[in-house]
Amino acid sequence: MRFPAEPFRIKVVEKIRRTTRDEREQLLQRAGLNVFLIPSDSIYVDLLTDSGTGAMSDQQWAGLMIGDESYAGSKSFFKFEAAIRDITGFPNVIPTHQGRVAENLLFSTICSEGTTVIANTHFDTTRANVEANRAEALDLPVKEALDPSLGKLFKGNMDLVKLEHELKSRKGHVPLVVMTVTNNSTGGQPVSMENVRATSKLCKQYGVPFFIDCARFAENCWFIHELEPGYKGKAILEIARELFSHADGCWMSAKKDALVNIGGFLAMNDSDLSRKLQQKLILIEGFPTYGGLAGRDLEAIAVGLYEGMEHDYLQYRTAQVRFLGEMLLDAGISIVRPVGGHAVFIDARSFCEHIPPEQFPGVALTVALYREAGIRGVEIGSLMFGHTDPKTGKHVGPHLELVRLAIPRRVYTTSHITYVAESLLEIYKSREKIKGLRLTYEAPVLRHFTARMEEIS
Repeated sequence: MRFPAEPFRIKVVEKIRRTTRDEREQLLQRAGLNVFLIPSDSIYVDLLTDSGTGAMSDQQWAGLMIGDESYAGSKSFFKFEAAIRDITGFPNVIPTHQGRVAENLLFSTICSEGTTVIANTHFDTTRANVEANRAEALDLPVKEALDPSLGKLFKGNMDLVKLEHELKSRKGHVPLVVMTVTNNSTGGQPVSMENVRATSKLCKQYGVPFFIDCARFAENCWFIHELEPGYKGKAILEIARELFSHADGCWMSAKKDALVNIGGFLAMNDSDLSRKLQQKLILIEGFPTYGGLAGRDLEAIAVGLYEGMEHDYLQYRTAQVRFLGEMLLDAGISIVRPVGGHAVFIDARSFCEHIPPEQFPGVALTVALYREAGIRGVEIGSLMFGHTDPKTGKHVGPHLELVRLAIPRRVYTTSHITYVAESLLEIYKSREKIKGLRLTYEAPVLRHFTARMEEIS
């Protein structure tokens, strides 16, 4: 077997509607060729995101039944708080309804014009929240992260030489250094414990708080367990505790490694900062013991945080993603190597080498994948991270032009994954037929969510 059998049994199923190619063509035209705008009941295999799309366990569903919906002092909050304190070690815990609210609370408090938030790589909403508060979002990935074909381990790491240079040259103007684990924007690549430790040391040296964006912390800890010397015999919980011990705080979209459909949190050592954030929370989300969530959601997160660290689950989870990646590599399709924990990232620049970056090859590939097979992926490239230079009018694209196939947790079978691989192989055989795109509408912020496009004849 190329990966372990599922460590669970299927108890409830959801019907999937099959569509014809003609139906999908009509849906694409109505959506302006933006797969974000296609109704979910017209998707056969949905790999748009792994955020909030997983299947909850029987224990999590049981938790929903005992959720305490009290406005203040909910019993479910104290379970939620205890789980987060146990795993992260941070005493101050603030619930939020998802990760980007945690980002909004934090960056609206610490950022101002002239400041810079440094990360191994900011993801789209993180960058948008930093920039919306007039600060600069600076990415310092290791150079290996910019080469999709390079199979080097821990390509999610922070460039420590550049980090020290920036901390020194911007002294007094860096309110936060962020480590995203795993590093989504560079292909779901993990960060080593050694790099986290060294980053933490530099931050302490220069007096800058160090936070972890821990949406996929369990998957990152699994890679440390499997690949970093000295960690093979340690439990994932033990590795997670060590990971968080090097930081001053964290935030999480619980919709990833906490295996729930909604929820998030901030946690930190700094009680003064926590109080400031709680006051904002009350203004925009709710009382500090529910933070925009129902008690039942707090219960599900408290259970899911531990289930997401189970050895058998993580072994199966990462192997299923690797299985898809290996099938594509065997077919000659270029992907980000090594395969990360939550998704396979196709090198769209290589797949659609006849399409220039200003014609959005990644989006063009997502269109072809939906049109031909009813599969939804997401572009992480020139539409998501590119822009037009206001001085020259020329397109400025990111280093990587990717299409992410994010696999929901505990949802799809081996047959679904095989269907995805075989569909991509068929598209790859006639890839020269894929057409470039141009924008007909774009929003000023996070344009990829609502952009509308047309094919260039």
